[in-house]
Amino acid sequence: MATRSARPSPSTRLRPGKAGAEKAAPEAPAIGRKTSRSRTTDKRRVAIACQGGGSQTAFTAGVLKGLFEAGAHEEFDIVSLSGTSGGAICATLAWYALAKGDAKPWERLYAFWQDNMACTPAERALNQVTLQALRLTGQGWLPMYNTSPSSPLIQQAMSTLARGMRPLYTDFRGLLEKHIDFAELAAWGPRPNGPALLMGAVDTLSGRLAKFCSRIEAIRVEHILSSCAVPSIFPAVEFDGGAYWDGLFSDNPPLNELAQARFVGPTSIAQEIWVIKINPTQAAQVPVTPDQIGDRRNELIGNVSLFQQLDALAVMNELYLQGAFAPQFAKRFDLDGPIRVPKCFCDDEDRSYHIPFIEMSDALASKLDYESKLDRSQEHIEALMLDGEQQAGEFLLQRAAMVSA
Repeated sequence: MATRSARPSPSTRLRPGKAGAEKAAPEAPAIGRKTSRSRTTDKRRVAIACQGGGSQTAFTAGVLKGLFEAGAHEEFDIVSLSGTSGGAICATLAWYALAKGDAKPWERLYAFWQDNMACTPAERALNQVTLQALRLTGQGWLPMYNTSPSSPLIQQAMSTLARGMRPLYTDFRGLLEKHIDFAELAAWGPRPNGPALLMGAVDTLSGRLAKFCSRIEAIRVEHILSSCAVPSIFPAVEFDGGAYWDGLFSDNPPLNELAQARFVGPTSIAQEIWVIKINPTQAAQVPVTPDQIGDRRNELIGNVSLFQQLDALAVMNELYLQGAFAPQFAKRFDLDGPIRVPKCFCDDEDRSYHIPFIEMSDALASKLDYESKLDRSQEHIEALMLDGEQQAGEFLLQRAAMVSA
């Protein structure tokens, strides 16, 4: 599961938009935008990276609300956001709200998750039956049947099950289009001077990683759909000659790109990367039962690319601290000091550039399993968002203590 690319390629989407219309398109509103002039202030440049994890990323929405309510977007210079899968949804909604200058940026996030909840009796029944069936299958009590989301039979079954439900409950694309005006984003075109948004996916045909980047092209609904296309649930998203799957196969979430000028711009290199982490690092016991093994495999796979990228950033930091970069070389790569990042494991050696992860409380995380990543019940979503708000406050306190130490 590679996480870095040495140079731009068609798969990374690092290419200019179509000539003519996109170049002449009106820019995003100035409210909430940051220009190169604002980069000269004393505000710390911060990137926020949002790990994927299905419904569990309602926690991410809660974190972002907590950060914004605390004024983090005013105290710090939010220069970029990145995300994968559900994290890509949250990152895009936050980026869009900041770009439009929303007074309460979190309201878009909460409105999306409210609409994504199972609300009607039919929706709640389908949600409960689906989760129970998946858990019984994971425990070995029910046989596993391999199906394709592209199967006409499966699509007909979903159409039948959707009766009595709100149309957008089973229309993911429509749900995204309700909360994000993609026609407006197309009119904005690429945004080289605003906070950058990055989403990760993988092209199933070429095997190359894809980085959808707001600096290079207008953000499209297909970008989010691609980053969220879990192969067992959604067909590959086909557009512009590619066929894309979930960003879990690339970056979960993109991190290295947040320190590269070709992705975020030379004035937007992050001095800190705040990582909203969904998958736990440790387990309380050895996985033994089929469902425990499946849960732990999913957690470990989800953290592989994250830890690889954090290790790479740590190596760069150590080289910088040891004087390995001549001033001219550092300037060439827009480096002005170590980048503050979390350490992968709690027993790793403490370094001056370490800051905490933003993670779920132990009390909540201990109750979750793989199937809860598909749980859209109101109780589940609201518990995740509330915990996210609380953990955002804890993070800001811990970060301040570590930075001042």
